[in-house]
This record gives sequence, structure tokens and C-alpha cells, in this order.
Amino acid sequence: MNTNNDNMRYPEAAEAFDRLLCIMDDLREKCPWDRKQTMDTLRHLTIEETYELSDAILDGDQMEVKKEIGDLFLHLVFYSKIGSENQAFDVKDVLDSIAEKLISRHPHIYGDAKADTEEEVKANWETLKLKEGNESVLSGVPSSLPALVKAMRIQEKARGAGFDWEEKEQVWAKVEEELEEFKEVFVGKELSLGQKEEAEGELGDLIFSLVNFARFIDINPETAVERTNRKFIYRFQYLEKKAKEAGKSLSEMTLAEMDVYWEEAKKATLSRF
Repeated sequence: MNTNNDNMRYPEAAEAFDRLLCIMDDLREKCPWDRKQTMDTLRHLTIEETYELSDAILDGDQMEVKKEIGDLFLHLVFYSKIGSENQAFDVKDVLDSIAEKLISRHPHIYGDAKADTEEEVKANWETLKLKEGNESVLSGVPSSLPALVKAMRIQEKARGAGFDWEEKEQVWAKVEEELEEFKEVFVGKELSLGQKEEAEGELGDLIFSLVNFARFIDINPETAVERTNRKFIYRFQYLEKKAKEAGKSLSEMTLAEMDVYWEEAKKATLSRF
């Protein structure tokens, strides 16, 4: 496969990308807000845009996905523009770098290596990263990742290095073991400050084992929890709406009254979530 520019396969895309780069040049020169931005000031906005893309994907809204991808493209071009101003790198350096990395990390496509399964590809990827200078297969996991996402990535990378359970039944047995340990020591008891810290650790072990099981049955735990969050928000807001229609606040309703509306909301969410 030709990986050079000898045959331009996406001329319209290249033209559109060049247009964005030119607009970025104009904004950086002429717009007070854009001129003021630094990598540090853009960082939290980029994180926000990433979550907005995630929301659009979960909503299944393709037009919104397109819009949010565009916003992220803008941020990446912005960082590259700032990098060129600092004489550190430019957008060509960025694109060449990722292209070369993809080629080097896929020797089964661009070289003589063999990898016929997804697991073999992942194992090759981690081995290559270690050869490139990474001291640990876990060193590529960003420290600022949300804890649930980080747990999943840690486990995936450990699996790529050959450290993993063999069967999902073994993983579920570990979940039950952690649950029983937590239940026996902490449930139904008044805890001291020291015991609460111990309970936090044990709960972390339990959640980590559940993430492990989710990975084994090919479920993304972050997505699963987010869908449950959305489901709860919809049901709770339905409950608030019904209470208001009845001329009451939630604090004035009995649990039995709330439960009637909650069950109505559950039926309404069966086809939504």
C-alpha cells in the first residue's frame, strides 16, 4: 500500500483541510479572542468538546456527531498553529508523526509481521511501545482519565501483555468474592473514620472487578453507567413533572405516591434507553 502523497486520494478533503488552516491563520491574526488563546487556556475547552462528542454518539445523532468532530478538528488545528508560532512543531509535523506511528505500529499491514486476530494486534502494539522506550505497558494510561475509564484501559493494556483471566466465569467468581468480603465486613454496621477508608478501598476492589467482568463480556462500563445516569435523570424529572402537575413538591409526597409515577417513567424509558 502506498503511504506517500504520490497519488492524492482525497483531494476534496485536502482542500477542505487547507481552508480550515487558512481560516485559523486569519483568526489568529485578526480576532482578539483567538489571538489571546494558549494551549493552557484551550485545554479545558477541548475536554468539554470531547464530552460533547461523546454525548452526541450516545444520542445516536449523526449530524451532531459531525458538528462535534468539526469542533475538535478546530482545536487540533489551533494547537498546531500555536506550536508553529512557538517553533516547536506545525500541523505537517503532527500529521507526519501520527502517520509514521500508525505505520510502525502495524507491521502486519506495512511489514512482514503476522497478526490475524484483534488480540494479536493489541499484543504487537504493546510490545512495540515497549521497544520504543516505554518502561511499562501501563505508562500510556493518562493519569487524569476518569477512574472508570482508567480501570478499563489498565485492564486492556495488562491483557495485551498477557496478564489476564482465562475465562469470564473466573472473573465473575472474583466479583462475588469481593462483594461477599465487602458485605461481611461493612454492610449494616456503623463505621469509624478508619473503617470508612478501608471500606473505600474494598469498594474500589469490587468496582474494579465489575469493570473486569464487563470487559470480558464486551461491555464498556463507562457507557453502561452513563446510560443508567441518563435513564435515572429522565425518570426523576418525570417524577418532578408529575408532582408539579399534582400541585405538590417531592418532599410532600409519600414514597408510595412517588413509586406510582416512577413505574410510569420506567415504562416510558423502555424504548428510550
